[in-house]
Amino acid sequence: FYTGFDSDNSSGDFSEANHKVAEMLDLDPHQSNRTGKHNGEREIQENGIKRHRTSLPAPMFSRSDFSVWSILKKCIGLELSKITMPIVFNEPLSFLQRITEYMEHIYLINKACSHADPLDRMQAVAAFAVSAVASQWERTGKPFNPLLGETYELTREDLGFRFISEQVSHHPPISAFYSEGLNKDFIFHGSIYPKLKFWGKSIEAEPRGTITLELLKHNEAYTWTNPTCCVHNVIIGKLWLEQYGTVEIVNHSTGDKCVLNFKPCGLFGKELHRVEGYIQDKNRKKLCVIYGKWTECLWCTDPTTYETYKKNEKRGGEQKKLKPSEDVIKSENDEADDMPEVQDTVQFIPGSKLLWRINCRPPNSSQMYNFTSFAVSLNELEKGMEAILAPTDCRLRPDIRNMENGNMDVASKEKERLEEKQRAARKERAKDEVEWHTRWFHQGTNPYTGTSDWLYSGGYFDRNFSDCPDIY
Repeated sequence: FYTGFDSDNSSGDFSEANHKVAEMLDLDPHQSNRTGKHNGEREIQENGIKRHRTSLPAPMFSRSDFSVWSILKKCIGLELSKITMPIVFNEPLSFLQRITEYMEHIYLINKACSHADPLDRMQAVAAFAVSAVASQWERTGKPFNPLLGETYELTREDLGFRFISEQVSHHPPISAFYSEGLNKDFIFHGSIYPKLKFWGKSIEAEPRGTITLELLKHNEAYTWTNPTCCVHNVIIGKLWLEQYGTVEIVNHSTGDKCVLNFKPCGLFGKELHRVEGYIQDKNRKKLCVIYGKWTECLWCTDPTTYETYKKNEKRGGEQKKLKPSEDVIKSENDEADDMPEVQDTVQFIPGSKLLWRINCRPPNSSQMYNFTSFAVSLNELEKGMEAILAPTDCRLRPDIRNMENGNMDVASKEKERLEEKQRAARKERAKDEVEWHTRWFHQGTNPYTGTSDWLYSGGYFDRNFSDCPDIY
């Protein structure tokens, strides 16, 4: 969720890929029990899908003996990007890897591509936008701030995409990303630079930057900005997370718009995690209503049915909670076999269509920073990958690698060393009056919103890494 929360210097501050490279980087997080760093040749299942680890090499380090407040109380009024946080408050992923978790529910993009009706496409895109923040549920660990010039790539042939991101700015910390379908059916790109605020008892990350999804077959482009993320109880009590604010998804081809209201918790927690909104056409006519929770599921129904239900609810009518059954899911969603059987707390309106349901987490997720299966796989370093990856890839960061392996003291020392190295490099550039040049992205204008954006320059998958900076 939030970044820029380290010291001034800890971070921030289609040519075809070779088939061998794609094979090496094709990761499947749902299979396997391997946990090591370099654990031999990749196992193959009977169906040909490559196995991948389902747990981290070492369990999560306990934070019970540490207090965030002991750090923050000295820094009230300062920029949070200048606060140095102990490594114990981190999770062993870079923010660039956290961004990649947008792709966990990529099947929703595939559904959008397959639909002929623009309303169905917008529903799938809305579900994708909500699912992109779902992995943050109970993730109170802080991702490592990327170093200037740091990158992360992920190729998933089984899911049909490849992804590249780069830390393009130190102050403010900006992360740019680009993903494309291997079948050339979509492009997903954007830049993220959240603005952090400390309110005494909570830390709020206000989103900045535009997210763009292009459905190439339909010649459509959708843009939106993520909701605000807030971490509560940083002084005392159990940390918990909420998302709130209005997210507007615009279809720049049809003029359709989806307005989603991520509701704040409220005094008694009645609205906790709730999402409610609607899709309207270019004439502002409501086409459907969307409701659910970003931590659980998302449904849609027609406006008349929704209003009738709400009026009945106000009159004290009987409330019906959804009890997921195979029949309901299969009748409403053709991805039924991929949907986990979980107990929802969303009040179900009869006749609603299921748009998305959150994936079940691994049984040992609480011991792995509450990672999803997808997140568990992101930092795995397979044998032979070092010769293929860019030298700036997150998987090669020694502080993250040591933390993942449970070597907290070494990780902390490596983090300090990288901060000092980045600080020295910046001073050297200032001395020689040399400007930093990004490698894979350039600053430009979003063609759909007209706002400033970071755009992919191309060429990463040609794998010419000779001029990459030495940041580790």
